[in-house]
Amino acid sequence: MERLPAFLEHYRRLGLGHFLMVDNGSEDGSTAYLATQPDVWLWQTGASYRAARFGMDWINGLLLAYGHGRWCLTVDADELLVYPDHDRLPLPRLTRKLDQAGQDVMAALMLDLYPKGPLSEAHDLHDLTEFDAWGYDWEYQPRYGNISIRGGPRKRLFFRDRPDHAPHLHKTPLLRWHWRYAYLSSTHLLLPRRLNGGFDARRNLTTGALLHSKFLASSMDRAREDQHRKQHFTHVENYHRYYEALTENPALCGAPSQSCPTAPRLEACGLITRGQALARR
Repeated sequence: MERLPAFLEHYRRLGLGHFLMVDNGSEDGSTAYLATQPDVWLWQTGASYRAARFGMDWINGLLLAYGHGRWCLTVDADELLVYPDHDRLPLPRLTRKLDQAGQDVMAALMLDLYPKGPLSEAHDLHDLTEFDAWGYDWEYQPRYGNISIRGGPRKRLFFRDRPDHAPHLHKTPLLRWHWRYAYLSSTHLLLPRRLNGGFDARRNLTTGALLHSKFLASSMDRAREDQHRKQHFTHVENYHRYYEALTENPALCGAPSQSCPTAPRLEACGLITRGQALARR
């Protein structure tokens, strides 16, 4: 609930007209709030997030029913999409430009935002002013034809000794959907595998970033809850130290930190790309 008003405001400003949302047993007033929103279609389930392949069964079901032939954006409530010129180029115009360029998918880097001080100082999204401007590892993975990206404060601070266990940051949240498509693992991987090539630099594609607002002060309590529920990761045993570290009110700033994650700054850092569809003429 602490993120939903800003979430809806951001995407309405980008020109989205319909929100298909799944509420997985929330207890913080989210259900009642979403039920009052005229552009939200709300589904509720108390089933296991983990048993639903981390929610992908629910998402794929909605995309199958409503997404065919449409540009669809699939994001979590703590992810805000930005891309070059997003402040003056709403999503309907962006997707027209992507269509004209023959680009039917747009990949996005999940960019962790965090406060200048310890987590306890981040009371709302306006306090998440910092991001890692560099320090990301890119690796081609042949099985699904994707480029895996790891980095940011989580890899830098919590997975230094186990970099292969750090969270994946590559996602493909925006694409023209077809009923034969399916997400496999969050929006990290898709079938058919050609859809996973959004970060292939040889293709000169437009890419964006998902501003990730995980690290509010409430993330400390959420880490304790997630550690107990064991719903969020395939190999939960790899994340005990990470959860413990989050509960200790860490400060996430470091050498790669920069302030003000605006689209121009992210583009200057190479974290989002203009590509052929948005090339300046």
